[in-house]
Amino acid sequence: MATLNKEHIDILKNIVGSNYVLLDDESLHYYASDQTEKLHYFPEVVVKPRTTAEIAAIMQLCNTHLIPVTPRGAGTGVSGGALPHLGGVLLSTERMNSIIEIDENNLQVITEPGVITEVLMNAVKEKNLYYPPDPSSKGSCFIGGNIAENSGGPRAVKYGVVKDYVLNLEVVLPTGEIIWTSANVLKNATGYNLTQLIVGSEGTLGIVTKIVLRLIPLPKHDLLMLVPFKNLEQASEAVSIIFKAGFVPSALEFVEIDALKIVSKMLENHTVPVTDDIAAHLIIEIDGNDVDVMMKEMEAIAELMTQYDIGEIFFADDNYQKEALWKLRRRAAEAVKLEGYTIEEDTVVPRALLPQLIKGVKALGEKYHFKAVCYGHAGDGNIHVRINHPTIKNSHGNEEMTNILRELFKLVKSLGGTVSAEHGIGLIQKPYMDIVFDSTNLRLMRSIKKIFDPNNILNAGKIFDVV
Repeated sequence: MATLNKEHIDILKNIVGSNYVLLDDESLHYYASDQTEKLHYFPEVVVKPRTTAEIAAIMQLCNTHLIPVTPRGAGTGVSGGALPHLGGVLLSTERMNSIIEIDENNLQVITEPGVITEVLMNAVKEKNLYYPPDPSSKGSCFIGGNIAENSGGPRAVKYGVVKDYVLNLEVVLPTGEIIWTSANVLKNATGYNLTQLIVGSEGTLGIVTKIVLRLIPLPKHDLLMLVPFKNLEQASEAVSIIFKAGFVPSALEFVEIDALKIVSKMLENHTVPVTDDIAAHLIIEIDGNDVDVMMKEMEAIAELMTQYDIGEIFFADDNYQKEALWKLRRRAAEAVKLEGYTIEEDTVVPRALLPQLIKGVKALGEKYHFKAVCYGHAGDGNIHVRINHPTIKNSHGNEEMTNILRELFKLVKSLGGTVSAEHGIGLIQKPYMDIVFDSTNLRLMRSIKKIFDPNNILNAGKIFDVV
């Protein structure tokens, strides 16, 4: 890989304008990190293009001179996918922040990648339309980053993840070429599915510059309840029971009591009583258009929960209480990280096997003398494991923690799961790819990367090392 010189900087300024080529220490420091552990890697320059053509020109320059490029959205990722660990150009999409069109007739939206996810959701909501994927960071993350990571969120259990809503993408390839991956249609059996290949590729194959998403009608109502469990394994066991009984909640979240205590303290939010006899809570949401039908479903689920050792079920009476409950859940990651739980793993297993996973996490904590809290999207088997180790704050590059996590992911694999559900691989999950993929899988992935990026300049070294 080459380093930048004055000539390269001058060309970048000519492409995007001098105000959008940043070289000062404060900017380089800001873009040196995201939400991944406590890692910092400084780029040589930060560039903020506004158009697809500008990104194409940047990529042509960098490809010609073998300059590494790291694409970045809002910097809310937790797997190191936006960390410029090779220096070079940090390419921020934050200025590409326009919603281009909401097509009410075809239930579609065309957007640029730098639009905040919640802004997009609210814009289509005003048209009585719904874009369901809602990661916990929806108030700050960009829709382009969601595409890169194939994000999910609480409502994935009923509505699916980002890949289920992407129809078409405009993409700038590492060579500077511009392509559309598909067509703005609901069905397409024309050639290989490049759209779904780009979704979840973590910015390693191309830079998404326009996004076409399908929408659905907005549900008119939602109901929310919180069920406190006195036993951790019973709380995780109850998740599968709800689905076996024929119910499909719009969200089903698991929050261990230690995580709830931490976030309640940080937010000074006492909506949920925190008592020593409770081990975990399930947050259960039902949505739809008929309140009477929804109430019957909620009452039936509540009755189903009485077979377990539970506390008093809490029903959110109004939007204020609903928002307070969701705020506790969505801010959990931020709160526990501030409390010292700096290492986060994004595990996923078949939901009926959640009790074995959580039991295994606790056993590893006892074996290796660290604290762990669990929370996440239990409805689809996706549990986030946060680790607070007395001496190790980063898993990346730490042999002791890597060995511990290999043990965790071997357990996940044995339960039929995998090493990431929605956070991606990036830098910090690379050491575990061989647990879930054999050499043939990895060879095929590296070959795809080579075809898209022959000079290996775009987000190189993420997901796997190219050899």
